[in-house]
Amino acid sequence: MLRTQTSLSTWSQKIHMKWLVLLGLVAFSECIVKIPLRRVKTMRNAISGKNTLNNILKEHAYRLPQISFRGSNLTHPLRNIRDLFYVGNITIGTPPQEFQVIFDTGSSDLWVASIFCNSSSCAAHVRFRHHQSSTFRPTNKTFRITYGSGRMKGVVVHDTVRIGDLVSTDQPFGLCLKDSGFKGIPFDGILGLSYPNKTFSGAFPIFDKLKNEGAISEPVFAFYLSKDKQEGSVVMFGGVDHRYYKGELNWVPLIQVGDWFVHMDRITMKRKVIACSDGCKALVDTGTSDIVGPSTLVNNIWKLIRARPLGPQYFVSCSAVNTLPSIIFTINGINYRLPARAYIHKDSRGRCYSAFKENTVRTSRETWILGDAFLRRYFSVFDRGNDRIGLAQAV
Repeated sequence: MLRTQTSLSTWSQKIHMKWLVLLGLVAFSECIVKIPLRRVKTMRNAISGKNTLNNILKEHAYRLPQISFRGSNLTHPLRNIRDLFYVGNITIGTPPQEFQVIFDTGSSDLWVASIFCNSSSCAAHVRFRHHQSSTFRPTNKTFRITYGSGRMKGVVVHDTVRIGDLVSTDQPFGLCLKDSGFKGIPFDGILGLSYPNKTFSGAFPIFDKLKNEGAISEPVFAFYLSKDKQEGSVVMFGGVDHRYYKGELNWVPLIQVGDWFVHMDRITMKRKVIACSDGCKALVDTGTSDIVGPSTLVNNIWKLIRARPLGPQYFVSCSAVNTLPSIIFTINGINYRLPARAYIHKDSRGRCYSAFKENTVRTSRETWILGDAFLRRYFSVFDRGNDRIGLAQAV
């Protein structure tokens, strides 16, 4: 009888513990703020080779010397722009005005176009009407960004910004007043998620402000980029939803605090090293659609997969995609396999092209950018509290 009572007591304790764990998981999931992302239609055929959106954003991430100025948790849905970019909605002002922005780990600033920007590119997008917002506050700070294929200048202002249920009051951000070279971009602005030292306008990044104010329970954010569907992608703030990946997260320390660069050991194909032979830097960048590397090494990869140039793209036979080998990126001793179907995309005409692109920015050390072509395959966690990135196979 005593053994039966003990057994019942143990069973009761186990049930109680299971409920505690379940309630803890529910509470934790409620703490994560999730923002949906959407894949939006490609503009590749609408933009010239020297003025592609990728070029704009690659220049954006690195041309800091040419920039001057004066003076709870959430999962957010993202939308995929036909394997080009993922955008999610934010609102600015009171009452709120909605914008589609790229959540970009390669830059730090939040900016959208002003109603005073009268260029044809600005006119094609949602512009912020500051006079309709009761919480708007101007400043006398101006900023200017010069890209390899475009220019932008504007002012730093303050207003209430909302990312789902996350609210940042009196948030500084950039308003574009004049631009050139941005025609055809399929989004209204950029929300940078890099470190504060990467800011172009001098404005304090929104993630840091939310973190410092305690609006986010943990200083982390994560991305799940859907492989096939326009819908289903998310960016989450304040925690990690384990349903979006398989196995364990592999943590990689940053090379240095201040940007999302990690050390990559090598890149191989068929057990042969094809790039990064002595180790290299890799930027994990949600604001770049492709995998970008040094010109000579990317050209070698094109030769290995028998890609042929046509305009700015390198194409392969669609019938050969299933026979192309996987390319393996080794990071912190862990192999991340990218099958051909992940590094070969289809354009609007049904032609198959390579996701490997040449880097237009010269660097003193071999540098790669692991963009969305890589991140669709691997769930990514950006941990500001420990200055590291976590990667795991996406579901």
